Amino acid sequence: MYNEACMAGLLESTKNELLSIMPSASVPLFRVPGAWEIPVCAEYVLQYTNADAIIALGVVIRGETGHADIITNSVANELQKMATRHLTPVINMVLHVNSEQEARERCFGDRMNRGVEAARAALNMAELFTKLHTAYPTPKKEEDE
Repeated sequence: MYNEACMAGLLESTKNELLSIMPSASVPLFRVPGAWEIPVCAEYVLQYTNADAIIALGVVIRGETGHADIITNSVANELQKMATRHLTPVINMVLHVNSEQEARERCFGDRMNRGVEAARAALNMAELFTKLHTAYPTPKKEEDE
């Protein structure tokens, strides 16, 4: 797995924040080898489960070529398409950083912890979608548009 130490920190902070806010939450974890594989796994989960939200975690460190840009842009685009197609929040916390130091700043500690932010965003969006489903339980009919 790419950037294993930073990924472990990002995952741990995300999980800890989720469970501190909502101790009874079910937090299944699905690991993929790298960021490129995240969308296909997320799509599977969206199609075959009733997930309230998905949190996509990854750490991509920019190298000497534009490969990291291609990966993160593609992943971001696919995750956004899934969220709108499935009407399920998909939190994109696939970090695109310039160095391992930047990754560590975002995966560990209190100042800029993106795992904590991802957990809070997922819980906020899941709560919002519960309200939306209650207020608007059935889709508009085509003739109503």
